[in-house]
Amino acid sequence: MEKVIIVRYCEIHLKGNNRGFFERSFAENMEKALRGIRHEIRKQSGRYLVEGFDEALSEEIVERLSKVFGVHTMSVALSVKSDMDEIFRAVAEVSPSEGTFKVETHRADKKFPLNSMQISAEIGGRLLDYKKGLKVDIHNPQTVIGIDLRENGTSLVFNGLIRGAGGMPVGTAGKGMLLISGGIDSPVAGHMIAKRGMKVECIHFHSYPYTNMQAREKVEELASVLAGYTCGTTLNIVKVTHIQEEIHKKCNGEYMVTLLRRFMMRIAERIAKKSGCQCLITGESLGQVASQTIEGMTSSGSVVESLPILRPLCGFDKNEIIERSRAMGAYEISIRPYEDCCTVFLPRHPVIRPKMADILAEEAKLDVEGLIKEAISSLEVLKL
Repeated sequence: MEKVIIVRYCEIHLKGNNRGFFERSFAENMEKALRGIRHEIRKQSGRYLVEGFDEALSEEIVERLSKVFGVHTMSVALSVKSDMDEIFRAVAEVSPSEGTFKVETHRADKKFPLNSMQISAEIGGRLLDYKKGLKVDIHNPQTVIGIDLRENGTSLVFNGLIRGAGGMPVGTAGKGMLLISGGIDSPVAGHMIAKRGMKVECIHFHSYPYTNMQAREKVEELASVLAGYTCGTTLNIVKVTHIQEEIHKKCNGEYMVTLLRRFMMRIAERIAKKSGCQCLITGESLGQVASQTIEGMTSSGSVVESLPILRPLCGFDKNEIIERSRAMGAYEISIRPYEDCCTVFLPRHPVIRPKMADILAEEAKLDVEGLIKEAISSLEVLKL
């Protein structure tokens, strides 16, 4: 009797001739998640088995795999010989001592002498005799005991399903550059896009020394949380202090946010293209702040020359975003009181619906190309 972990995947089963590509990517991502733990991963008819591990590490393995996109459900199971006595011993071990239950059997081994309903009935009857505190409830049981008879003569016995992260395997839908801040929204945006199979790289803009190192460390932690779901990530860090100083000195202060956002998008696109990214990703939510009106997003997006901009949170309200932030484990980091953007330069009343003619007039007061090159020269790259 060996403890194994059954991993079932999501949408991959809908793929046609290129299904193998998605399965290979999925298996590679699971291997990366389990790096440092002795194990074997074996494909088995539409699912994967993790086996050969120290049974004391089963919870850690489940925890790591729960962050791998593409995982639909998991079960910690016992692998036994396809023999009714062996199966019952395993069922007795995984079942509770009291409450209601039912047995569900899947019989891939069509040579086995009993069919699925007969196996469930016999094993259920034996369990009722063995554990007097149990009762059968086939409609709304407290416990569902699964029996999976495989073609190779082994059976998998388990109690319940553990939900996975869902989605598609990271790396199967290209690569994007996420503009990440120390706030709540952008890590959630990166998480949502990674869930659709995209490899996510990050870029962060800071205003040191007007902002402190704790603000930067906060962003590094958020990127590390995201990296747990994306099989690692790269964090590009760019200093925009001089850009903010120049805008503050030469331009109408009401346009600070709009102008700075345009610089960030230009810089992000250039670094993204050098990194092989195929799009930019932002945490913008329509109407949430002054820069996220349709006019503001049009202004910042208009400077991006050749990459699409993905805004996965555009239709979400703040409570929905917070719920997702909590679920991915980023919220408590995001709400730490360290600002990653220099509040000294932020206007009291930023323009909410900027007109393009006014933006261009303000931008003409600046050496745009020179400031962009200076900012890019400050680039730091961290592998997480």
